[in-house]
This record gives sequence, structure tokens and C-alpha cells, in this order.
Amino acid sequence: MPLINLKHAETFVDGLDHPEGVALGPDGKIYAGGEAGQVYRIDFEERSVEEYANTGGLNLGMALDAAANLYMCTADRGAVYKVTPAGEVSQYSTGTVERPMTTPNYPAFDAQGNLYVTNSGSWYGNDGCTYCVAPDGTTAVIDTENSQFPNGCAVSPDGQYLYVAMSLSPPQIIRFPIESGRKVGPAETVVELPHVVPDGLAFCTDGSFLISCYRPDTILRVLPSGDLTVLMDDYEGTILGAPTNVCFGGPELSVLFWANLGRWHLGLNAHTGLQGAKLFYPDISSA
Repeated sequence: MPLINLKHAETFVDGLDHPEGVALGPDGKIYAGGEAGQVYRIDFEERSVEEYANTGGLNLGMALDAAANLYMCTADRGAVYKVTPAGEVSQYSTGTVERPMTTPNYPAFDAQGNLYVTNSGSWYGNDGCTYCVAPDGTTAVIDTENSQFPNGCAVSPDGQYLYVAMSLSPPQIIRFPIESGRKVGPAETVVELPHVVPDGLAFCTDGSFLISCYRPDTILRVLPSGDLTVLMDDYEGTILGAPTNVCFGGPELSVLFWANLGRWHLGLNAHTGLQGAKLFYPDISSA
């Protein structure tokens, strides 16, 4: 049974174009993207949505720096785009000459401004990889071993590991040690997830972390002990409608938000009893 029911789950904002990604900015705003290139900025208190930029493609995951520049994985354009607070869009990375990005899925910053980017590849194609984009834009492939659809990713709160949601064969969460933008050790399985498609990740201050699942309509929680629990589940697929990514925001990072690729809204639950771990918002303006 779910750890908490859907009593306190609600629609945060509606009318978005099948949002896949959701992220908290350093300005306290909530950010999301649409499947036709829309980039949304949302005021938490007012619940007002501003479409302030467009990347021209299918937007997936995103991360922000200290100046609230947003870095968007635009899958069908094979690129990560930088979006300024004023809405100016520029290409940030397309991978490497030897291995261009095909389906960039999710980015995550470390404290030094290195941006780790999963490139999912094709479904069952076993052709995914993970890149690291340095603060000066230099891009390198850092992992090709975990290639069966690497999806969402997150840098651990201590900055020592990159966690990656592997959606296929078998579905699982892995992690590998990182240092200065490099993979410095082998990957290990954190938890196996049979019969689900894990997508997004978010860390909590108590040492647990959340996994949003594209299928079924559920958000899981991995406890510090390693035990797997169900945080929320929606068999109707209405308030949780293919919840692809999650983040914390609001007062003291106590409000859980999720994107719903299968619907048109962002969800919210302010009563999980959890608090999100602080994210890395690096200053890369001098790079």
C-alpha cells in the first residue's frame, strides 16, 4: 500500500503541454517544459505560469545555475540548450564529434559547474551513454557501459556520486563515483525495480530518495536502509499521469512537485513529511 494516499495530492498548475521535466530554480520558481519547445516559469505562491522561451523541440529534463539560467535537454534536436532568465536560447552542447547526442534526457549539475547529461538512445537499442559538459562547454563521454536507456539522473547531496535511473534491462537505479567531471569508479546497483519504468530522481534530507515512474503511475521511495516503499500511487492515472520527474520546492523545500507527461498539469503534495535536499546551483558565469 502507498505510504501516503492521494488525499493531499493536487494540481499545482494546469494547461501545460505534456510536461516531462520539472525543476526548482535558485529564485524559488518552478520550471517545466512542453513537448513543442515551451519553457515554463511558475510562481509558487501565485500559481501563475509564464511561457518565457521556446527551444523548438521536445523538452525533457532541465537544471539551473546560480543565475537562473536553465539548461534544457531537447531530445528531438539532439542538444542541451541554455535559456537565460530573459528567454534567450542558445545551444550549450550537442555531445562530441565522435558521439553526438541523439536523445539527451536529463541534466544534473555538481558544485563545480560540471553538467552530467544522460543520453537515452533508442528504446531497447542499448545505445545510450552519459556525458559531462564542463563549465566552458567542453563535452566528454564519461560512461558507455550503462547503455540500456539511461533516463533521469541526480548528483548525490555530498557530490560524490551520480545516480542514474536505468529504465530497461533490468529497470534499476545505479550510481557511480564522480570527481571533477569524470567517472572514477564502476557502477553499482542501488535498487532493482521490476515491472516499473523508473524515470526521475530527487533526494531527501533524511537520506532517502524518490523515484518517479513513467509506468505505472507511481512515485517510489528508497529508504536509507535500502528498502523500497511506495510513496504515492494512482491507479486511475489522473493526478499522477505518467509522473516522469520530481522535485522539491516551497517553504523549506517541503513541497513535492511532479511532472505528468501523460497529462497537462504539474502535481503538488505539501504533506509528505519529507524535505528535499539542497541542489547545486553553480556560478559558471566566469567559465
